[in-house]
Amino acid sequence: MAYNFDRVPNRRTPGMVKWTEYPGDVVPLWVADMDFSAPPPILSALLRFVEHGDLGYQLPFRALYETIAARMDRLYNWKISPEMIVAVSGVNSGYNVAARTFCTSRRGYLIQTPVYNEFHETQKKTGAPQSESRMTEKVEGNRIRYEIDFDSFERAAKKVNMFLLCNPHNPVGNIYSRAELKHMAEICIENDVLIISDEIHSELLLDGNRFCPIASLSSEIADRTVTLVAASKAFNIPGLLCAFAIIPDEELRKRYAETVMKMGIHVTSPGLVASHIAFSGHCDRWLKDLRSYLTQNRDFLAEYVSRFIPGMRVTIPDATYLAWLDCRDLNFKSSPYEFFLEKAKVALSDGGKFGKGSEQFVRLNIGTSRRILKQALDRMKKALVSHNLI
Repeated sequence: MAYNFDRVPNRRTPGMVKWTEYPGDVVPLWVADMDFSAPPPILSALLRFVEHGDLGYQLPFRALYETIAARMDRLYNWKISPEMIVAVSGVNSGYNVAARTFCTSRRGYLIQTPVYNEFHETQKKTGAPQSESRMTEKVEGNRIRYEIDFDSFERAAKKVNMFLLCNPHNPVGNIYSRAELKHMAEICIENDVLIISDEIHSELLLDGNRFCPIASLSSEIADRTVTLVAASKAFNIPGLLCAFAIIPDEELRKRYAETVMKMGIHVTSPGLVASHIAFSGHCDRWLKDLRSYLTQNRDFLAEYVSRFIPGMRVTIPDATYLAWLDCRDLNFKSSPYEFFLEKAKVALSDGGKFGKGSEQFVRLNIGTSRRILKQALDRMKKALVSHNLI
């Protein structure tokens, strides 16, 4: 069957962050969850779980870990064992555990900016100092893309214990090539830097693109890597708070698991149930249709910006449901985030939270119906025209 992603449920219900953070007249395209219903196989499994009536304590079970290992093998030919997996309450928790485990007050972690705003919060949450390597911008007409500045990356790697990799990248949407991953890994290994790879968007592939986990490149790289995965983004279940750290090296895994225990981190029973269904392959047809719809949304956005919003540049992401909009040539007096919220009644993510130099950028979530996406873009265009900015 083909799934209809033009239909979305009413999400203005109490506590639903995306649709209740702002007033009711605002179209929210900010926080990274989608407006679609979760896949039917997950909803059915959760219904059976609740109807059974047993809501007692539940620990991760071996069949789930075996399913995750089988999926890594099937998708990437990456051979891992169930024993290599540690459950955490989310990918954000996962890399904060890593920072607490592997960083010190003098040697912290490296990020590549602009990057997911929560990466910038790790310093405050863990005390680990943050180093940055800004990626290089490449502008082609009204398109903008980013490349790794390897010289900057290598200089920064000499100062840290840990590299926090975002692949696919949030917010710019890059999927790093095998050559790029290998080069980054070589620099990390040469400088005794661990790789913590956030791969939460790895199954949200657009245009039929392929993805390669960095740890799958070689056993040497795997032994220096903690890979964080979850079903939460691709299968739209972020509220179930369940993720997994894949750690092939036994000593690193032991240290990591000890920190998880000390921090009292647990996963939810519904999260375990939903993750098992998602990783088992029962939702893959839904995911295939979702990828197609998101690709069409991405192309719709790019075409709309090109035709109707001169002066704005947009990324063409390889993966994720996130687009990065460059508003520098629109000459806002305030930030574009504030302008679009106040004048267009559209809530985007403030680019300034993704790193220095990104204050005139915004991130837009295309994980919604085409109708809602067009409504937001029409509002943005109208506000720009009425204020003589285009």
